[in-house]
Amino acid sequence: MTARLAATYALAVSVLGLGGVAHADPLDPTLERLVTNPQCHGGPGATGNGVFGEYTPEPGLQGGRTIPCDPDHKAFTKLINQYAFALAPTAMHSARTTGFGGFHLSLEAAYSTITSDAPYWKNGTQGTRDPNTNQASSENTSPPSLLQLYSIKFRKGFGFGLELTAAVGFMPLTNIISGGADARISLLEGFRTGIGGYVPDISVGAGVRTITGTPEFQLTVMGLDGQISKPIPIANSSTITPWVGYQYLFIFGDSGLVDLTPGTDAIQACNYSGSAVPGNADPNKTTGDNGQGDLVYDGAPVCNDGALPFDFNNNTVFDPVRLRRHRIIAGVNYRYEMVMAGGQFMMDLVAPEKAQTNAEDKAALAGEEKQIAFMFEIGAMF
Repeated sequence: MTARLAATYALAVSVLGLGGVAHADPLDPTLERLVTNPQCHGGPGATGNGVFGEYTPEPGLQGGRTIPCDPDHKAFTKLINQYAFALAPTAMHSARTTGFGGFHLSLEAAYSTITSDAPYWKNGTQGTRDPNTNQASSENTSPPSLLQLYSIKFRKGFGFGLELTAAVGFMPLTNIISGGADARISLLEGFRTGIGGYVPDISVGAGVRTITGTPEFQLTVMGLDGQISKPIPIANSSTITPWVGYQYLFIFGDSGLVDLTPGTDAIQACNYSGSAVPGNADPNKTTGDNGQGDLVYDGAPVCNDGALPFDFNNNTVFDPVRLRRHRIIAGVNYRYEMVMAGGQFMMDLVAPEKAQTNAEDKAALAGEEKQIAFMFEIGAMF
């Protein structure tokens, strides 16, 4: 990022109060804490005043240089990897569609395991506020072991085995809202008599989920799935349908522009008076590379009274995350006339590291545990 862009961003944050949600919940992301050198922040053992995110002077360097914060790209990759598992399309349905003119409306609850004791969850999420002072914590000391997601789903059949789904959900303890759609086609369904009556229903589909509610990152997850199921009639009005399947996930995670030192106002620390443009020369840059006394108009921040612009360099963007996951599916649905209820189990088929297609992602996810998810659904089909 250019110095001019960094200065513009910092000015917007300072003047407009941008850069965060109005109300932070315990599992909202705090990417500013994901650094490889936490000594760049003020706090215990640092030379700052103990305020998290204050830019800390580095002793022994002339000119008041400070320790630049180095973003922890691997920690960001791991955090996105586990958020994505919980927010991905659930593919919670049998291989049989609702049929031509059919409808399905349901409430779905999903619970996904996370590595809650990992540093990237403790540093990368907000944590609870001090009940006495209402001050934000510098670490989430006790992340929960499960991420929850509650969704409303609407499925509509269109005949010829085609079915479309719309879904919207929210994640408790965060400001994250998810939304997306699914499409699937049943390649073989509905046989009840003869040899075909012994053949299971088979379907393939795709789904996508994206999020809003946090400025820290944008996350989109696409899934391709295949399922096999077989309805088992019970008496004349009930049906139980078990299914098994497989899902392949594509994960796309991108951070926003993150201020790694939110405790320092870069504008104030610099005594900022604008960018180095004609009419506003930088007194510290009165000669160019040619040493001939040329003024340098490079658009960089102009600092006064001996202040330095180093904190502008602490505005960063984490490396984009592009990951893959393999998940297996097992579920069951019980229907009594129009009312239905179901449950589903999902887990990684292989460790996240082994699902990646390039060495860099494999290294970032080395040692990461498999995740497990449980889903429950209640609704009506008509």
